[in-house]
Amino acid sequence: MRFFCLSCFLTMKLIDTFSLAYRTISGNRLRTGLTVAIIAFGIMALVGINTAIDAMKQKFTESFSAMGANGFTIHYKNWFNFNNGGVKSQKKSALKEKKSNSNVPISKLQAETFRDRFSYPATLSLSLNGVNDAVISLGDHKTNPNVRVLGGDENYVELNGFTLATGRNLNTLDLSSGRNVCIIGYDVAKKFFGSNPQLPLEKIIRVNNLPFRVIGVLDSKGSTLGMNYDNVVITSYNSVRRFFSQGSSTSFSILVKVADVKQIDGAIDQAEGVFRPVRRLEVTEADNFMIDKSDTFVNLLLKNLSFITFAALVIGGITLFGAAVGLMNIMLVSVTERTKEIGLVKAIGGRQRSVRQQFLFESVLISLIGAAFGVVLGVIVGNMFSLFLSTGFVVPWAWMGGGILLCSLVGLLAGLYPSIKAARLNPIEALRYE
Repeated sequence: MRFFCLSCFLTMKLIDTFSLAYRTISGNRLRTGLTVAIIAFGIMALVGINTAIDAMKQKFTESFSAMGANGFTIHYKNWFNFNNGGVKSQKKSALKEKKSNSNVPISKLQAETFRDRFSYPATLSLSLNGVNDAVISLGDHKTNPNVRVLGGDENYVELNGFTLATGRNLNTLDLSSGRNVCIIGYDVAKKFFGSNPQLPLEKIIRVNNLPFRVIGVLDSKGSTLGMNYDNVVITSYNSVRRFFSQGSSTSFSILVKVADVKQIDGAIDQAEGVFRPVRRLEVTEADNFMIDKSDTFVNLLLKNLSFITFAALVIGGITLFGAAVGLMNIMLVSVTERTKEIGLVKAIGGRQRSVRQQFLFESVLISLIGAAFGVVLGVIVGNMFSLFLSTGFVVPWAWMGGGILLCSLVGLLAGLYPSIKAARLNPIEALRYE
């Protein structure tokens, strides 16, 4: 019973101390507001940037991992400068590469020969990029010259993460006959036919003034890194090769998807073994083509996003350091202003611990108020970017918890010296302070 009463007494004293601390900071609104604003800005930068990064990660994963981790692409050169090459080109070897064999595009014959020789249980698709500035017209209506024309086969739509809203896919007859049929993207269909996906079917549109019959309409896929996947026209790679070829730089890409991710390494090994003779490489020559897993680009992007995360940490750290210095100065000024009050409290029996707790509570409370505002503003700012990318609402729980914990630590450290100074004041000298 005595222990229970003692704990109640201590709890009441803590509540009283906390209440007194709250009344003190609410009575100095200007100084408290400025410090809260500085802390809130630092946490807002930290949480906001990382919320935006989480939204970008979500968008990248959705857009570039359509094939999943069980797919890979064969192409003839690096797509991006920050890529050190495909999964095979990253292996260091003593093989020599002839300059005449480097940067040689993959021809139609090579791509089709690989498809015929590759016996691994997998789904293949041959593709060929056309132009990026096509004009689509129907009657008197035209699009801007920014429509991408893509060439593929019967598996292209599936392996590239597109979904048919209506109509049919390309088939082998479309491919072999080279007839002018196409599948149009969501934005192209909406511009000419409105929101009814059935209207475009069997209509004749003109792609760079060439007539194509619409056989299908794609569902909306959105855009990533400024590339709109809804503003496209997909036709057979033979049609692209015939009408939209970009000359000697035109190169086929080969997409491969296996049933199980455990089979991916075996499929890559066999693909390399099959494609080397197709590319007429000697035993002593290195590969002159790249093999990239479907999630390679996503992983590279996510790796580069770590630099932005580090920048956010630096910005938040510098801001919080400044806020900690400002908070400590405010608490020291508060100790000076309330010297007589502290002396009176100690004169009537107040203990050093109570005085120290009061100033620590004030400091931590100011920091937590700043953290609360900063977290809310950070989530709002970060999700404005998420709204722009058309991703779901992102709540970075880890960064929110880390930000609150960091602010608590800042408040504790900033209030430590002022609270010790206040607790050590001599009550007699404090009462005489003017």
